[in-house]
Amino acid sequence: MTKYELLIKAVTVQGLSYGQVAARYGVSKTLVHKLHHRWLEEGEAAYQPRSKRPAASPTRVPAATRDRVLALREELVRFGLDAGCDTIHTHLLREGHQVSRSTVWRILKRADRITPQPQKRPKSSYLRFAADRPNQMWQSDFTHWTLTAGVGVEIIGWLDDHSRYLLHLSAHRRVSGRTVTDTFTAAGAAHGYPASTLTDNGMVYTTRYAGTSTGTGNPNAFETLLALYGITQKNGLPYKPTTQGKIERLWQTLKKHLAAHPTATIEQLQQILDAFREYYNQHRPHRAINRRTPAFAYELIPKAAPTAPDDPDLWRVRYDRVDPGGKVSLRYANRMLHLGIGRPHAGTDIIVLIHNTEATVIDPDGTILSEHEIDPERTYQPATKNG
Repeated sequence: MTKYELLIKAVTVQGLSYGQVAARYGVSKTLVHKLHHRWLEEGEAAYQPRSKRPAASPTRVPAATRDRVLALREELVRFGLDAGCDTIHTHLLREGHQVSRSTVWRILKRADRITPQPQKRPKSSYLRFAADRPNQMWQSDFTHWTLTAGVGVEIIGWLDDHSRYLLHLSAHRRVSGRTVTDTFTAAGAAHGYPASTLTDNGMVYTTRYAGTSTGTGNPNAFETLLALYGITQKNGLPYKPTTQGKIERLWQTLKKHLAAHPTATIEQLQQILDAFREYYNQHRPHRAINRRTPAFAYELIPKAAPTAPDDPDLWRVRYDRVDPGGKVSLRYANRMLHLGIGRPHAGTDIIVLIHNTEATVIDPDGTILSEHEIDPERTYQPATKNG
């Protein structure tokens, strides 16, 4: 005998009042009254408990929205893109679905699409730093990737510290000093030059540690370029990659995407990189900028810019000997240039004094043999004045 049947028969068989039944069995008088009248209308069907589920659920998530959450999750995972609750939620809002982030999480949880990660450090515990304005600081780094044919390549990127806007992303057989200056100037031509840069201490970025631990190397092409434009160079501490944490985190996102898009050639890889950069900048919501896109944050406020100095005060000295053609070679801004000194000085030991874009050639006695105004775009540098 069910509880409801017991309560109903206490009234109908034993003849007890509603109040007496309620007092004897510890239930409400209202329940006894409801069960009795239900028995009068339905008979023995009233003995069985009724479902407490509401007749209607106005706040229930529509099936179409639930299906779209799961489909979007599968789509993002398949393309190697971020597929967390925040990303899915942002995409759904753009599509016009009215749903909360917590609802997205519950849908994924019920579908067993979320793996709990209790070991992860809470995001709120990190101390974040970001530049105040776009182009106030650019971060750069390069990483390794292997094509399906087993060939190793390197990928270099330039990232705006304020907005996380991915300014440049390209693949190369090997990243050299020339690669750094070429990609930097390409990004600068497209977006304006930054007020400062932040990189590690790789030789393609700086020669500060060349020679000894205290550094004895002359400025390389990138350092020279920054000085000429008045751009402040910042370098992280050795073995401290977290200083460049924003672009280091980018590699994690990128490599997950590349793993889902295997490529056999560097040309195919570049196509994937171009598509990834467009998605990353224009569509992917970023947690650090309140789920806005990097493109939105990059264009929101005026950009910072460097102030080119009247005199960067870059000095170099080179000891050499004039070749039979009357020239001496000089590496400048990562290009091999040739200073025309004159055939009469062939075989002469010389000293080249370089200050910014001016080069003065002297012999060991201090006599000026020629003066040059260096144009990095030309291979041959004629003398502007002969001694």
